[in-house]
Amino acid sequence: MTAPTAPRAAVEHSPVLVDHAKLRAALTDLFAGHGIPAARARLAADALCHGDLTGLDSHGLFNLGRLYLPLLASGRCDPRAEPRTLTDLGACTVVDARRALGLWAAAEAMDDAVARAGRHGVGLVSVRGATHFGCAGFHAARAAESGMIGVVASNCGGQRIARPPGGALAMLGTNPLSVAAPALDGHPFLLDMSTTVAPTGKVRVAARRGAPVPAGWLEDTAGEPVTDPSAFDRGEAFLRWLGGSAETGVHKGYGLGIAVELLAAVVSGAALGPAPAALEGDGRPHGSDDDIGFFLLAIAPEVLRPGADVAGTTRSLFGTLVDCPPLREGEPVRYPGWWEAELAAERRRDGIPLPPHLYEELTALGLLDGTGGGR
Repeated sequence: MTAPTAPRAAVEHSPVLVDHAKLRAALTDLFAGHGIPAARARLAADALCHGDLTGLDSHGLFNLGRLYLPLLASGRCDPRAEPRTLTDLGACTVVDARRALGLWAAAEAMDDAVARAGRHGVGLVSVRGATHFGCAGFHAARAAESGMIGVVASNCGGQRIARPPGGALAMLGTNPLSVAAPALDGHPFLLDMSTTVAPTGKVRVAARRGAPVPAGWLEDTAGEPVTDPSAFDRGEAFLRWLGGSAETGVHKGYGLGIAVELLAAVVSGAALGPAPAALEGDGRPHGSDDDIGFFLLAIAPEVLRPGADVAGTTRSLFGTLVDCPPLREGEPVRYPGWWEAELAAERRRDGIPLPPHLYEELTALGLLDGTGGGR
């Protein structure tokens, strides 16, 4: 199945630049207006803007009207929820988020993990009862900002999107995984990935733009490549796991997806994707992303190895990588997170480019003033 010709209305024109600070302030006011306490509203705004700052537009403002505002309006997310500690063993804890907005709840949980790691060398916060948290990398990076290694994983609660290799029914979510650490100045290491080839957001962004997706992202019921992104929401196409096929290592992505389910849901007690209800599906995506589980781990090497020059070691590690001679002139070797840091610095300075349809949507919500700037 190939992508149809993009309709004229779907073709994107020049983006509109929006000042980051003004956008962040407007988002903070919007979340606060829905009943989220001020400090947490600012944290949620930061988490949401992270996607657009770093080029992960599928996990940024694109999701405000599509995902987060409906969560709040429907009551599936409680704006005034106060997470409750269920178990506290010092270095690790289990928390019930009680339907709090994941954008701030995951960030607070990582900050708690960092504090625990500062005392014990490691800090683990396992969360259940959560809602969608945006970019996993935003939360992992909070550990890196404190000089630690951060690991974040999340399942999709009871939502089932991807089929096991060779399976006829959707069983698992995109199950993102992120690892962050200090690296070279201003350029932390930041791996942020779904365990499927692409997250659903990227597929939907392509559909909104009327553009095809790469042949390896989606497949039909027979396993043949699909490039029409709108086929996904029609239930005619399915996400592939990292690795793509049996010949190229699909078991690796599938295995990582299961590993995330174990870490995020089994440890915390959150809803499982591969639950008996999954067997009642008709093959298409089904279930809902309620009762999501988070796994947030902070590791403090300098606490575990007092006196060791951990910072020097990581600078050497990443410095050696970027010093690797490139195969092609003008294409230097870098590591995950480098280009995202460069892009974020540029967009903080020059503004965040928003596609016209999204700019109009945000203007209609009262977030923007309709002249290219924040409210």
